[in-house]
This record gives sequence, structure tokens and C-alpha cells, in this order.
Amino acid sequence: QVQLVESGGGLVQAGGSLRLSCAASGSIFSINAMGWFRQAPGKQRELVAAITRTGRTNYADSVKGRFTISRDNAKNTVYLQMNSLKAEDTAVYYCNARIRTIRPSGLDERDYWGQGTQVTVSS
Repeated sequence: QVQLVESGGGLVQAGGSLRLSCAASGSIFSINAMGWFRQAPGKQRELVAAITRTGRTNYADSVKGRFTISRDNAKNTVYLQMNSLKAEDTAVYYCNARIRTIRPSGLDERDYWGQGTQVTVSS
């Protein structure tokens, strides 16, 4: 069993900062890419930022220069530092990770998702 547990969401004023964390646990062989997605009411889920195991990053244009994704491979944890928050950043933020596990049939690789954490930015 693999679990992704997120923390760090909440209510913040526009211009403020929040730091999200997501820790993976369970029978993990290795973790490849990790990332953060978000979904606002009435909108599709969208990629916010992603990071490879070696630290290469990718950001949505809307968050470039304001958000920073990082990871600690020893702790199987990914972070999202969000600065200069705007009302339009309000959404449920989901952690995602491409994880390999060992099964009786061999290695299995699939995407896992966290339960989501609410970020609300008041203007």
C-alpha cells in the first residue's frame, strides 16, 4: 500500500505565502516524478509544478516566479512554496507521484494521488 499525505493548506490573504508538503509512505521501491496539481470549482484539474528525481522542474506559466517546487528524496517528500499568492490561486491542491512498487508479478509503476488540501486566498 502506498499513501500520499498532504499538509500545509489554509486561508491566507493576497500577497501572502503558504508551504505545502506531501509525504509518500508504504512499500515504495522508487519514486520518479513528483508534482502538484490544483482544481478550482468548476474548472479542470491542472498541473501547477513538477520535479524529476534529479531535480529538473517544470511550472505552469501562471505560477512562474511565485511558486517553487522541491523534494527530499531521503524523506520521499515533495514541497511547494507559494509566494505572492493571488485570489486566482484558490483551489484544492493535489500531490501526485509516479511510484514503483514491488509486486509478486514484478515491478509496478503507476501514479498515486494525495487526498487534496484546500488553499484559499482572500483578496
